[in-house]
Amino acid sequence: QVFRKSLQRGVVLSAGSFLVYEAHKLVSGLAEVHASFKVEEVIEQADYLYGSGETEKLYQLLVQHKNSDDAELLWRLARASRDLAQLSSTSAEEKRQLTYESLEYAKKALEKNESNFAAHKWYGICLSDVGDFEGIKTKIGNAIIIKEHFQRAVELNPKDATTIHLIGIWCYSFAEMPWYQRKIAAALFATPPTSTFQE
Repeated sequence: QVFRKSLQRGVVLSAGSFLVYEAHKLVSGLAEVHASFKVEEVIEQADYLYGSGETEKLYQLLVQHKNSDDAELLWRLARASRDLAQLSSTSAEEKRQLTYESLEYAKKALEKNESNFAAHKWYGICLSDVGDFEGIKTKIGNAIIIKEHFQRAVELNPKDATTIHLIGIWCYSFAEMPWYQRKIAAALFATPPTSTFQE
């Protein structure tokens, strides 16, 4: 009888534990669904604001999610930071800060999802922008890395016209590089980046 009572208590406790566990799973599942739904909602809002040219509102919306693990949110934040930096109303100090911020967000997006073509594209763009603040040596030094990220973006999404255009701009820039810059590049790097107009 004692054994039967303790067995019954065990079954009740096990059933109770099981119900608690199932409830926890259900709540966790709902939280995950809610979280993913929220991300999709923010992305939808962000794309609408981007399409409407609402740069400042877009940045304010996305910067709230700067600690997100979602690459889709992060590359959009990198783009929004960069776009805000490009505005004529942005002060020189803010421009610099936003440019470096945008690179950090793009880098984080890449870390979260290496297979995201837009993360590669915006990492390349933001890295190029940072070069404007760090001088010609850094700009030329980063050029090969920038092209590699653009090429990876095209591999991941061959239909993205913007990235193909960016590779074209990259090639054109190095094809028409003035002779004195070529000399600097050759002095600084064993194999400086080069290109042709045909390319």
